[in-house]
Amino acid sequence: MTTLLAFLFVLGVLVFVHELGHFLVARYHGVRVLTFSLGFGPKILQTKRGDTVYCVSAIPLGGYVKMAGETVEDKREGREDEFLSKTKWQRFQVLIAGPAMNVVLAVVVMTVVLLQGAQVPLFEEGPPVIGSVAEDSAAEEAGILPGDRILTVAGRPVDTWEELMLAVVERPDREVEVSLRRDGEVRALRVTPVGQGRYNLGDLGVGPELSPQVIAWSPQATAARDAGIEIGDAIVAVDGRSVTQQSLIEVINAGEGAPLTFQVRREGVTREITVAPERVGDAWMIGISFSPYEVRIVEPGLFEAFALSVEQNLEWSQLIFRTLWGLLTRETPASQLVGPVGIAQLSGDAAQVGWVTLFRLMAMISLNLGILNLLPIPILDGGHITVLAMEGIARRDFSVRLKERMLLAGFVVLMTLMVTVIYNDLTRVAWIERLMIWR
Repeated sequence: MTTLLAFLFVLGVLVFVHELGHFLVARYHGVRVLTFSLGFGPKILQTKRGDTVYCVSAIPLGGYVKMAGETVEDKREGREDEFLSKTKWQRFQVLIAGPAMNVVLAVVVMTVVLLQGAQVPLFEEGPPVIGSVAEDSAAEEAGILPGDRILTVAGRPVDTWEELMLAVVERPDREVEVSLRRDGEVRALRVTPVGQGRYNLGDLGVGPELSPQVIAWSPQATAARDAGIEIGDAIVAVDGRSVTQQSLIEVINAGEGAPLTFQVRREGVTREITVAPERVGDAWMIGISFSPYEVRIVEPGLFEAFALSVEQNLEWSQLIFRTLWGLLTRETPASQLVGPVGIAQLSGDAAQVGWVTLFRLMAMISLNLGILNLLPIPILDGGHITVLAMEGIARRDFSVRLKERMLLAGFVVLMTLMVTVIYNDLTRVAWIERLMIWR
């Protein structure tokens, strides 16, 4: 039920905002709007105000605004309030308003999310120096070693761990060239990221060198607090040995209460603190809770949050265009595309984490919807805008027959895409996938 409600909420808001853009600009230019619908198909709720019927329809997978004299097939009376009676510039504004509203919504929602503050993993912003290589992973098979600094993936420079992860997830089960620096020497290796998880994301099997960070005190013991360890400290090593989240627990228990020398990093300065673990039940504890990696706390003001939101949306936009190009060049597999069922699953997962995560997902999907609707595919807003531009360049309107053929071509493209994403969604449902004996 959570998944369904989250899906309806996310999709409902995105569709409403998109169609509201078309509606408001159409009304601003004096276009008579006949229908404002959330959903397609039979109307289940409706009311009429003035010339417009506002309704909720049975199939909640989109929506539409129907304007008087919108297409050449519509019965036209030559009135000034018909869509095709307006200038090309006015029609362009009506068409682009929907996608523009989705982009604006993405920026606004992400600004609200960022105003809540966030914990940003420090390693994501650091250079991709390998700290660990998983056993039997693609990286181990290719010969990647701890200490290697990854320089490029498939010819694309990667300056941070975040850029490395984005470059890899797009190429599951496809051999790529990875260049790296080892002992001052640049080397090139061939590696095939393994597709992982529900969305077939590429994975090398590598990770950064992580230092556990103290995030809270534990009520069972006070040894760490009494010794001088503070919340926010990163535990670099214990008795001179580097530790991870798991190995730290093992070291504390293995000492059986013997004093341990912790090397902690605080505000960029490393210091040593001796802590004697306390026995609690069958285990030894020092009284801290910790995350597996260091984070920095982001608590921006309104204007800073807005600027960060714009920056984040620009990064997402680049990723969207890169993915689209990857689909055209077949570098990005179509199996990573997500349809309605996939969006519902993501919405449900996000809603269970919390509203901040759900709103972040909404911002990402809204931006995707805005950009994808601007693609020059007939039926989509971008297709209509493209036709307007071509007619403007040609200084004449195209024939009804030519426009029908263009719409048919756009319909075929969209149906092909829809079949692909629905198939992908079904393969992510365990009991349905078991029935697909050809997989």
